[in-house]
Amino acid sequence: MPTDLNLDELINLPDPSRLIYGLRDTGYDFNTAAADIIDNAIAANTNEVNIWVDLQRDGRKFVYFGDNGDGMDDAGIHGAMRYGAARRVNAKSLGKFGLGLKTASSSICLRYGLLSRRPGETELRKLEWDLEHVGDVNDWKMLREPVTKQEAHWYGELCGEEKGTLVVWSKCDRLLSKDYTEPGGAAEKRAIKGRIDKLHEHVALVFHRYLSEAETDFPTVRITINGTTVSPFNPFYPERAEQVLPDHARVIPMQLEDGRIHNATMNAWILPHSKDMTDDENKVKARINSRSQGFYIHREGRIIHHGGWLGVFRSDDPHYSLLRVEFDFDHHLDDAFKIDVKKSRILFDPALEEALKATLSPFWNEANNRYRRKNKEIAHDVALNHTSSNRTIEKVSPRGAAVVDVNAASQEDTVNNNRGAGIKLHIPVNNNVNPNAVYIEAVDDITSGHVWEPAMRSSGESGHRIGVRINKHHDFFQKVYMRTAALGDAVEGIDFLLWAFAAAEQNNSDAELARTFEDIREEISVSLRKLLKDTPAPSQEDLEDLASAVDSAGGDD
Repeated sequence: MPTDLNLDELINLPDPSRLIYGLRDTGYDFNTAAADIIDNAIAANTNEVNIWVDLQRDGRKFVYFGDNGDGMDDAGIHGAMRYGAARRVNAKSLGKFGLGLKTASSSICLRYGLLSRRPGETELRKLEWDLEHVGDVNDWKMLREPVTKQEAHWYGELCGEEKGTLVVWSKCDRLLSKDYTEPGGAAEKRAIKGRIDKLHEHVALVFHRYLSEAETDFPTVRITINGTTVSPFNPFYPERAEQVLPDHARVIPMQLEDGRIHNATMNAWILPHSKDMTDDENKVKARINSRSQGFYIHREGRIIHHGGWLGVFRSDDPHYSLLRVEFDFDHHLDDAFKIDVKKSRILFDPALEEALKATLSPFWNEANNRYRRKNKEIAHDVALNHTSSNRTIEKVSPRGAAVVDVNAASQEDTVNNNRGAGIKLHIPVNNNVNPNAVYIEAVDDITSGHVWEPAMRSSGESGHRIGVRINKHHDFFQKVYMRTAALGDAVEGIDFLLWAFAAAEQNNSDAELARTFEDIREEISVSLRKLLKDTPAPSQEDLEDLASAVDSAGGDD
């Protein structure tokens, strides 16, 4: 122990050499480190970020990040290079802890510099950290050296001449995972190309809202990597996927430490099965695989976590690959979700986990049903005979809610029922349906996972009557209904039961009770699924026999 050490001194500064090297290992990889630099550029109001990864003939590697944002003066650069920089004025900033530039850069390289210029200035300002220099002098001492011709060239190429900031990574000892016997040779060039390709994919996903001109809630930013513009990759493929969460489940109130309530939001998307998409859609638009299922967490519009179920469900089963959950929050909820330095980790409170599981379980199961398509194409084509059921209901005309008005655009109807006159209900409104399926029809577009749902249906655009839509994807349809396909009386009995449930709901519901009826359908559907868990689905041979039997008996007209 040094003899001049004052043990009464309470200020205990960290060892510069040990700490600056230790901060290299905070868990970044090249993609997450590059994303942190892009965050800083967006926080500086850039509308263009240009990245260049340069492998030189002798094997030296440089990475340049140029933006045309606000730029910085001497004090700004000095503050930005400080470990634990001052809190940003704009709380929405994608930069959060004042460490991203430093920890992200040093995770990949031993030396990194910051060059910047503000509007109307001609001089480029520059500061650098060199970890080896800090180790040699064992002090928190930066370098201020003249701007090199190479740096001036890249500033002009990547930032423009008016304003902006250039981050330079040199001595990149961690850009690749190994040393090559021929530095700068063909093998190392291929490895660098692989890094660039992966970065392209990462940036396209993480910043998809900033890259898309269609996203009006966030500034549009153009990002290029080695001269190629990055196109946004929206993991939810909204052109083809179905957003299946009802409106009431899409807002998640969160309580802050001071007692205030701030909302997160959520959407759940079920993507098409790969067999229903073209090769281009599978490879480019959807990219369905087991690693891509799960939560996509956005903080201030920037993805900080993608894929996996974060403890809410098991995350390794490919049968749930069609479900992706879009989860959004802003800076007010950073503490609630325990955001880390890399902004790549999120933790759900156990109570929130349980709530999310309860909300998402029906759609998780529905995604499983959609994925497990063995024999379902055949089952889909077996037309069960509901015609007799429809005719019987038409003839008997049981008492039910009197329809006052329907609105197909908003999927709302107004009825007089046991709850009163002029009751507004939010249920499917179906126009121009098959006249023989007005009351009962098996469909394949129910996304809630329920066995059935009520509807207002008409063979035209008026004269709507109470109907029931039966979910072809539910195990009850696959394992029970399908086995009764050749037994007309059995099918008719089940039809009547489900129609009666739907009619009872519409005759006794209002805006307040609608949630209760929906919960009842959910409980019944989940219980039936559990009861049928070990019941085998009809084999392909069984289904083909059923199809023949139905054809012989006469299917739906």
